[in-house]
Amino acid sequence: FFLFSSLLFSQNIITLEDAVLNRWNFYPEKVQNIQWNNESDFFSLNNDTVIKIFYLNKSKKDKFKKSIEIKLDVLNESLRKIPLFNLEDTLTSFSKIDWLNKDTFKFEHKNSIYHVNVESELYCISVLEFPENATNKDYNFQKNTLAYTIDNNLYIADADNIKLKINPDKNEKNIIYGQAVHRYEFGIYKGTFWSPNGAKMAFYRKDESKVDDYPIISLLDSTTISSNIKYPMSSDLSHFVEIGIFDIDKKNIIYLDSGKYKDHYLTNICWGPSGEYIYVALLNRDQNHLKLNKYDSNTGKFIKTLFTEKDDKYVQPLHPMIFINEDQFLWRSEKDGYDHFYLYNKNGKLTKKLNSGNIVINNFLGFKNDYIYFSAYSSDGLDVHLYSYSIKEDVQKNITKKLPGYHSFKMSPSGKFFIDEFSNLKNPGIQQILDNQGNEIEKIYESNNPLENFDESDIELFQLITDDGTILNCRLVKPFNFDVNKKYAALIYVYNGPMVQLINNSWRANTPMWMDYLANQDFVIFTIDGRGSENRGKEFEQIIFNELGKIEMKDQLLGYDYLSSLDYVDKNKIAVYGWSYGGFMATNLLLNNPGLFSCGVAGGPVTDWSFYEIMYTERYMDDVFKNKEGYYNTSLLNKVDNLSDPLLMIHGLEDDVVVLHHSLSFIKECINKNKKIDYFIYPGHAHNVYGKDRLHLMSKVIDFLIDKTVK
Repeated sequence: FFLFSSLLFSQNIITLEDAVLNRWNFYPEKVQNIQWNNESDFFSLNNDTVIKIFYLNKSKKDKFKKSIEIKLDVLNESLRKIPLFNLEDTLTSFSKIDWLNKDTFKFEHKNSIYHVNVESELYCISVLEFPENATNKDYNFQKNTLAYTIDNNLYIADADNIKLKINPDKNEKNIIYGQAVHRYEFGIYKGTFWSPNGAKMAFYRKDESKVDDYPIISLLDSTTISSNIKYPMSSDLSHFVEIGIFDIDKKNIIYLDSGKYKDHYLTNICWGPSGEYIYVALLNRDQNHLKLNKYDSNTGKFIKTLFTEKDDKYVQPLHPMIFINEDQFLWRSEKDGYDHFYLYNKNGKLTKKLNSGNIVINNFLGFKNDYIYFSAYSSDGLDVHLYSYSIKEDVQKNITKKLPGYHSFKMSPSGKFFIDEFSNLKNPGIQQILDNQGNEIEKIYESNNPLENFDESDIELFQLITDDGTILNCRLVKPFNFDVNKKYAALIYVYNGPMVQLINNSWRANTPMWMDYLANQDFVIFTIDGRGSENRGKEFEQIIFNELGKIEMKDQLLGYDYLSSLDYVDKNKIAVYGWSYGGFMATNLLLNNPGLFSCGVAGGPVTDWSFYEIMYTERYMDDVFKNKEGYYNTSLLNKVDNLSDPLLMIHGLEDDVVVLHHSLSFIKECINKNKKIDYFIYPGHAHNVYGKDRLHLMSKVIDFLIDKTVK
């Protein structure tokens, strides 16, 4: 009877296969694709088979009610009425939709864009087609045109199915049009930018002819091939970028006069409200001097520099200016210590700084009736809240202060309502409509805990304090059957690099599922976001400047000391694991502290910063010629003599981010110094290992940790 009872009420075990390949099944269920219309205060949501539209019911105190429901079979019926529609193109599920006005949304299906009118009888029309191999698609509703790229070329398609090639027909080797530049740094994620009225399109032109080739090896069934990529390593020649402007009506291209000296970065492109002017943040190669420049979009001529920004270490522009009307714009900057808004007039004169406090802006949400609405990180970086700021009254307000957690917001066109999706450590998530005072108007969905019937780990959030008084966020994952009287092995999971934050006050504190599996193998897993991590202000981030890994190592060792002080942790069984910057840190910790760790695992690690890309490395390390000592001190190749603990180094064969040269150079030094190391390559994978092979990766990592730490 007692055996039967224990089996009846026992929890399901989380296997490694569950944690890796089926991890999406353990994410809380929620409503998908909730979005506001872009002109009117109603919202839509959709799953695979239905789109639901909710309109405001003012008679019931601003409650929303479902007014329209579009089912998949009904939309397919409308599609079949389109002349020459191919019946094989019938929708099998709804894809993402985008609202174009209060009556119309668009969606893509195969190689076509469709408009759907929902005002009265459902009406669907195909507006243009594009090639199946088109990438980097950028739709222009005002002119019903689509910019896209194929290989290195830029094209525009229109409603008459005329495909116009933007760049010249001549064979321009190593020239790329219409794609993101500067290796996606400086907030750059695209390569085309339509003007407000859609009459012109700005685009990037990238010349990589001066950049060295780097071979990427791919393993095929019957052979191995090598293809070259352009990879600009620190202190080498970089690619050169120009910004072109294509006029749809005139069919001509002009280029902005960004100066004869091309070794700089052109970032944060923004059109002025009229479309007559375009603005670009020009950052020097040293990344310590920014100029916000204004150009004539008809001639490309430089008009003036609105303002400059300098820093002893670096300036990092990540966001274009935001025009709140014809005469004023917002600019985001960390120049006073935190990412805050500054209000300028159109001539570049600073009106006033807007924000206050040690909060870091997350997202600009909108401007309405004198109020700027934005989300921002809490002072400890764990929460994200909704804020308002009145320009007229100079008052800042935390609207969701009473709802602790990690929020994501979308503002309605009127600024009266917000879609709020949030969770916290113990709450799997709530999706709701708030008004602009933070009051709940409508609860859309409340998630259940998908791990309720499984052996879920116990996760704690807490803080440690450095010797200079800095507060650091920590996370500790314990087994589901944790026993304070046992002795556990421990793993320090590390990243600690710039622009990344591992821990926040979202559900389970952003803990990966594989940690539950490892914890249930009698481990505790510890993570600390040390100095240099994201979303804690400029001083917190810039302290690592010119010697990456030094301060971060101190903070990781603070975590090590904390683990060692716990009665339930065996201080002789503490391992370390990290990937990318975390791989650099894991190796760094082993080499600088021989005998301290039971073992380490380093995936895709940087081993010498002179081998890493220009844009990222020179921001934090300057160039090699100006900071020889810093590069020497941070190179792991100079410390191989210290390797005494078991180390597993892993690399994707096709890694184009941290190229294979890093780990191979380290292996070569290990051979030279007669140091033993475990090394594993994943063919067919780039900077990380995804898909079914990820189970093999995590099995290998965890087996190594257990073998070298516990056995």
